[in-house]
Amino acid sequence: MSKKSPSPIDHHVGARVRMRRMLLGMSQDKLGEALGLTFQQVQKYEKGANRIGASRLYDIARVLEVPVQYFFEDYAGAPEPQTGFAEETGGYAVHDETTRFMSSTEGVELCRAFAAISDTAVRRR
Repeated sequence: MSKKSPSPIDHHVGARVRMRRMLLGMSQDKLGEALGLTFQQVQKYEKGANRIGASRLYDIARVLEVPVQYFFEDYAGAPEPQTGFAEETGGYAVHDETTRFMSSTEGVELCRAFAAISDTAVRRR
């Protein structure tokens, strides 16, 4: 991988920023305004084209009201946790396709519609 090309973690973090922003119903303009950035810079972060520095990630987490570690959750490239004899290994990694779908407009709309179903029986079906 060259120095200039974004890493898979940059793409993952960007997708998580996009997903959270969309879940809050916030535009790229509003997020950029809160951070002192242009919407184009937010767009580059979300696409993983530009890396997000530690202090900027902290600011993004504050604006989006999540802990910093939220952006690294479900990273498929993370090493598997070491387990002992009695511990079960868990499949915690979410596939890239799922992350891409959940950060899409359709994925966010589907989650909102699902959460709006108040009848538990209907939601289970």
